[in-house]
Amino acid sequence: MKKICIVTATRAEYGLLKPLMTLIEKSDQFTLQVLATGAHLSPEFGLTYKFIEQDGFIINEKVEMLVSSDTSNAIVKSMGLGMIGYADAFSRLNPDAVIILGDRYEMLSVASVASIFTIPIFHLHGGEITEGAYDDAIRHAISKLSHLHFTSTEEYRQRVIQMGEQPDRVFNVGAIGLDNIYNVPLLTKEDLEQSLGIRFKKYNYQVTFHPETLGGKSAKEQFEILLRAISQQKDSYFVFTKANADTDGRIINQLIDDFVSKNPETSAAYSSLGSIRFLSLVKICNAIVGNSSSGIIEAPSLNTATINIGDRQKGRTQAGSVINCAVEEEMIIDSFQRAKESLFQDTVAKIENPYGTGGTAARIMHALSSLDFNQLKTKKFYNIKHR
Repeated sequence: MKKICIVTATRAEYGLLKPLMTLIEKSDQFTLQVLATGAHLSPEFGLTYKFIEQDGFIINEKVEMLVSSDTSNAIVKSMGLGMIGYADAFSRLNPDAVIILGDRYEMLSVASVASIFTIPIFHLHGGEITEGAYDDAIRHAISKLSHLHFTSTEEYRQRVIQMGEQPDRVFNVGAIGLDNIYNVPLLTKEDLEQSLGIRFKKYNYQVTFHPETLGGKSAKEQFEILLRAISQQKDSYFVFTKANADTDGRIINQLIDDFVSKNPETSAAYSSLGSIRFLSLVKICNAIVGNSSSGIIEAPSLNTATINIGDRQKGRTQAGSVINCAVEEEMIIDSFQRAKESLFQDTVAKIENPYGTGGTAARIMHALSSLDFNQLKTKKFYNIKHR
């Protein structure tokens, strides 16, 4: 029984990984280990490790790492604390492989430690581009530290190979976030209202906005512009989910709290909704607003429009249901209007998602079942010959 350790640091990340965790736990080939870290363990971010336990998973290790600040200095210190904690955790767990997803700084620390421990790293969602955040460079760095790759499109698979990874170790499996959409029953509008304690209006929007860490404007300036545009939307209800523990994330969260306190009849805010409530919310909304990857990857499969603001997701493959606009008040207001147009809504209703139709976790398990993990420890650069 090979021990596979899944590391998760945020609510969203766990929601994506849950289908794969379930299959690993049920497998007769593998033993699931769970390491929870980062925002999962923070009261400020909702102690979301409890969602993992409520779903029936055993958390084998908890690694505290967050410094109570979101400056660049504090983020780097958190990464250092994380590396110390991951080293101790891996010494105790002694996993045969580590699975990490995406591009967060917590996962760069995990990958660095696993590399020194010579633990094979399996990376999900490599090869993607997000030009507006330093996550872009972190994602590529994690890919180079990893030994096996599961990408969400063929274009991204080719990009990972372009980075020198062996083609037979790079699998296009689709986006794992779509598994929940196709496999989990979603809540009705009425059930969701009861669960959240809110009352929807004629137009409804889910808002998630993370700091654009490479942008010219500050997080405060950007989000204040978005809030001004939101204030112009009449007969609308806005459900905010708060920012991650990124640089300046706390600034955005304070602005959300201030806005909701002044507009309790038209808005609500949550540190975490959980996967089912979040997907159910996006499904019934007119659009998902902000700069979250959920608007690019999951929303098209729910036939929901996306108002994608700024450059954080710039470079990612997008469906025709995505409206891109700059962080400018009038452009955002125009995007709200376009999302309401019947012709555009007809397009959204028929959209095909370039990230697949689910079944990703099963494809990953199929690939893992035929591998010798020990042979993965040695990496050889795949050199593409140029004319």
